[in-house]
Order: sequence, then C-alpha cells, then structure tokens
Amino acid sequence: MIANNKIVVTGGSGRFASSLKRIKCKYNFIYPKKNELDITKINTIVRYLKKERPKYLLHLAGLSRPMIQHKKDIKKSINLNIIGTANLVSICSNLNIKLIYFSTSYVYQGTRGNYNEIDPVLPWNNYAWSKLGGECSVQMYNNSLILRVCMTEKPFIHKTAFANVKLNFIFHEDLAKIIIKVLHKKGIINVGGKTRTVYNFAKEYNPKVKKSYINNKSTNAFPLKPYMDLHKLNKIIK
Repeated sequence: MIANNKIVVTGGSGRFASSLKRIKCKYNFIYPKKNELDITKINTIVRYLKKERPKYLLHLAGLSRPMIQHKKDIKKSINLNIIGTANLVSICSNLNIKLIYFSTSYVYQGTRGNYNEIDPVLPWNNYAWSKLGGECSVQMYNNSLILRVCMTEKPFIHKTAFANVKLNFIFHEDLAKIIIKVLHKKGIINVGGKTRTVYNFAKEYNPKVKKSYINNKSTNAFPLKPYMDLHKLNKIIK
C-alpha cells in the first residue's frame, strides 16, 4: 500500500535538501543514501521504491555546479541528469509514484525575459541542456510535475553580483516552503522570487556586495534576461 504522506527525496545530501529537512509539515520525507538508491542503477531504484512505496518522489539528485563541469565531462552530465532522470521516470511510471523534477530557469534562452511555462525553450549552456534532457523523459509521464527553479543559498556567497542581469532568485529555505504547496500539481511551474537584478537581490542581504557586469557579446555569456513569468505559481501559493 502506498503511504499518502511519504516522499522519497533523491539528492538528500545536497544544498537544497538541507533546507527541506528543516521544514515541519504533515509529509514524511525520506532521504536514501546513494548506496540505497543510485539513479544510475535501475535495480537500486526498483528495490528501494518497492520497499518504501511512497506517493511522491522528489528528484533533486544530479550534477549542478560548477557549471563548467557539464562542458568538461559531458558523459557524467548525461549519465546523471538525463539517463538518471529517465531511469526514475521509467520506474515511477511502473509503480504509479508521482515524480516531481527540479529543472532550471536556464532552459529559457534568456534574451527577452518574462518567460512563461509554454514559451519555447533554448538552453544556453550544457547544464541547461542536461536539465532539459531530463525534462523530456518526465514530460512523457502524466503523473509528474516539473519545477523550473531559480534558487540560491542564503546568505549570498559571492563578493560581486551582476548589475545587468535580471532573474528570479529565491533562497533555498523559502523554496522549501513552496514545495509543500505545489506537490499536488502536474505539468510545469516556474518557481522563483521577485524579478530584479542579481545585484539588487544580493545587496538586500549583503550591503557590501559590489557590482559586476556581463559582456553579453562574449561566447556562452550568462544571458541578461532569464527572468520568468511567475503568475502560475503565485495563483497557487497566494
């Protein structure tokens, strides 16, 4: 029998999971170790999920930062973010477990801003391509939710921040509270905070942060307008 309040979380040792572990709610979050559930090994996924029989699987595991590693080691990026996600989709569909997948706002091209969930996507780096690759398999499974997230740690850890890049940063601890409110949804939801420059976001929490600027004419430069339309999210959490 599937427990209605049980959520298995992959990537339980990651930065966001540490914030999620501090949330008090009616759900029972379970954080398997890699030797218990390895997303690259189907037999471990099957064995663990058949044992726990959760209603939800929150998929946080994968390769993220530094983003240059997705260019230096594309095999690792593909195995973890694309194939690993596809493995989970396959098993969750067999066991009728809802899958919530953490994607990224970087799947949008970032040239005009205010992207909504049905806008075309065009990743600007290998990290974003790997997350979109994961999205492709998740989209094939009806009992799923894709969250295109723009998140960061608190406090803001960098000494400088882009003054000409606008996005929707939200701190891990604030995002953790939102997760509880969207679990029952399906499809795709953009998730983030107020639209502003990275500098304005960082300065609110660190008055000593300095301005920096992106030269968007350079190859593979960080896009200047990757910010999202959050109307869908705001209707859910208001």
